[in-house]
Amino acid sequence: MAADARASFSSRFLQINWLLVLCMSIMALVGFAMMFSAAGGSFSPWATRQMLRFAFAFVLMLGIAVTPSGILLRYAYIIYGLCLVLLIGIEVAGFIGKGAKRWVDVGGVNLQPSELMKLAVILALARYYHTVRAQDVNRMLLLVPPILIVMIPAAFILRQPNLGTATILITVGSILCFMAGVRARYFLIILACICAAAPVGWHFLHDYQKQRVLTFLHPEDDPLGAGYNIMQSIIAIGSGGFFGKGFLQGSQSQLDFLPEKHTDFIFTMIAEEFGFVGCCFVLMLYMILIGYGIAIALRCRHLFGSLLSVGVSAMLFIHIIINMMMVMGLIPVVGVPLPLLSYGGSIMISMLMGFGLMQNAYVYRDAHLPRTMGVV
Repeated sequence: MAADARASFSSRFLQINWLLVLCMSIMALVGFAMMFSAAGGSFSPWATRQMLRFAFAFVLMLGIAVTPSGILLRYAYIIYGLCLVLLIGIEVAGFIGKGAKRWVDVGGVNLQPSELMKLAVILALARYYHTVRAQDVNRMLLLVPPILIVMIPAAFILRQPNLGTATILITVGSILCFMAGVRARYFLIILACICAAAPVGWHFLHDYQKQRVLTFLHPEDDPLGAGYNIMQSIIAIGSGGFFGKGFLQGSQSQLDFLPEKHTDFIFTMIAEEFGFVGCCFVLMLYMILIGYGIAIALRCRHLFGSLLSVGVSAMLFIHIIINMMMVMGLIPVVGVPLPLLSYGGSIMISMLMGFGLMQNAYVYRDAHLPRTMGVV
């Protein structure tokens, strides 16, 4: 029996899509190189730490990839509940960093539960719609659970406050519901309500959030204050030209004019040092990763795996769009990192765990999963 189990594990391990792993690893290497550059040609303090996080998350990804899909399906709600408990725990035991209460200490490790919550919502929605009959998806009563699955954690994330992550969570949840068969008119009604309520919602924003919107509209009004980040980012991107200034040669980044260059504004460094060509290379790698996710979703024979792959692809895509538009001044700054490139442990771990779910859908694409299950 033990020999059979080892043989089964080895066969599943070999079925992992290693081209997807290669593209993901190349992207991470680009991130390490840019952190090396951001530190002035040193692996300390950012690159070394991020490499260790990547190695840890890489092992997690492989473990998730070969875990039987039935186990993920069975315990999806429990995983969601544990992540929700961590998120609620911020209210009690969380600590403030960068002006927001988003982190909690778990065994000496600073963890941002909102990042894990994105994956938990994807898992929970994938299980829910896997067990709901297609003809019942649009029944009003059955629309309540997915709304609660998304909106309960979103409400706690908004309290931190973290508008960017809450927006990503709601958007990913909406995409999954749409892909599961929920009619488009429901989303149009909700969108119309949000637009109508926007003037009222403005008064509930924090002062710093209002300032970000005003800075987005008129960054030149305070170029040395609130508009400094985005003005320096636009200058750096424009100065990179077609081929860039060269590795370690970016003036805005190397002379420390560019704030948060190793985190949210790391794409600005790429544009300055490698220019339009470097940006296109990064975008091409991202397109390959998203393309793989969509292809896996189409290839998977069960809805659970398809929705897992679609959810992770949507999460990746929305992060990319928001971050790149943010650093180019096309939307207000919201503090959303660039997956696999930006410095940060929570985003690196959650993104690689997401790729683990995508790989799991690929490895078990032909598995037969039951449509009806108990609570767990």
